[in-house]
Amino acid sequence: MDPINLYDYESRARASLPHNNWEFIEAGAMDEFTTARNRSAFEDLTIRPRFLRNIDNRDLSTTMLGSELSFPVFVCPAGGHKLAHPDGELATARGAGMSNTLMMLSTSSHYSMEEVSAAASGPLMFQLYHRGHDLTEMLVHRAEEAGYKAIVLTVDTPVPSPKERDIRNQYVNPAELANFRATPERLAEVSGTDEAPNWQPAQVPPLSWEELDWLRGLTSLPLVLKGVRTAEDAHIAAESGVNGILVSTHGGRQIDSTMSAVEMLPEIVDAVNDNCEVYLDSGVRRGSDVLKALALGAKAVGVGRPLYWGLANDGAEGVHGVLEILRREFDHAMAVCGQTSATNLESNLINIPHNWGPARMAP
Repeated sequence: MDPINLYDYESRARASLPHNNWEFIEAGAMDEFTTARNRSAFEDLTIRPRFLRNIDNRDLSTTMLGSELSFPVFVCPAGGHKLAHPDGELATARGAGMSNTLMMLSTSSHYSMEEVSAAASGPLMFQLYHRGHDLTEMLVHRAEEAGYKAIVLTVDTPVPSPKERDIRNQYVNPAELANFRATPERLAEVSGTDEAPNWQPAQVPPLSWEELDWLRGLTSLPLVLKGVRTAEDAHIAAESGVNGILVSTHGGRQIDSTMSAVEMLPEIVDAVNDNCEVYLDSGVRRGSDVLKALALGAKAVGVGRPLYWGLANDGAEGVHGVLEILRREFDHAMAVCGQTSATNLESNLINIPHNWGPARMAP
């Protein structure tokens, strides 16, 4: 029987993947409180169904910085897809293309950005770990030449955060980082990132707010900041002229004891005041989660761990299957809430726990 929800994909992946690979994919930082909270916070939100409406024609489509998506779910940047399937990011790109949606490719991919671009039929964005000006300039120029639509700068890894499961397992990423094949020296420069072969601290400090102009000066591509967690930083980002913010806890893999992504979403949406697009990842497992995030002001949401589950089950077809389940469930959530447009949701679609404080609803 085919999987009927994402948890079916998860259980099958757990049974089929090597122990250390599964642990790497599943693990969060330290006590993994944030990883768990990413799910429990979504579960604390409840929907307010509306009936007796004409919902025959439901439009699930949206855009991200001008790129068209058939529904508001995209593939998050996550490194090392060969951990789940030999075709790695090539299969992920194909699966995303089958679902007519966008894929963000990680710096730490097992296939190069050029190889993934050649395999993709849908839009791509490139996630960037800054580990030195020379390295960043090389990656950004290559991404632009390969047809990527935006640079997604990860900002929540100022220092390495080894996951305790990986330390116990003495885990070492078994595949090379394909964007640095010809330059072994480059591997040292990306140390300290989530998927790098070792956990030694990077020798180069992360970018500061003052250096965003330098990064933007490298390319005409839009800039998205991934990992912004507070209204204060979101306000600075919007004032700095970034094009988008991806509200993300890195799946709880980098910092523990923070709020979940969806809890942080309302204050960040308020802080940017429509001056840039806002997306969300971390903890999305149901189509109703997509509706909840959009009702709180996100333009689209991403999935990370579930793409590994899909890969482990059936490569590109598995990724496509995961996305199509989310599409079907999101469409159902739209219907029971009496909504016909993913980009024009009514207000008051969800009940927000009182201890979350004030929240902006979609217009």
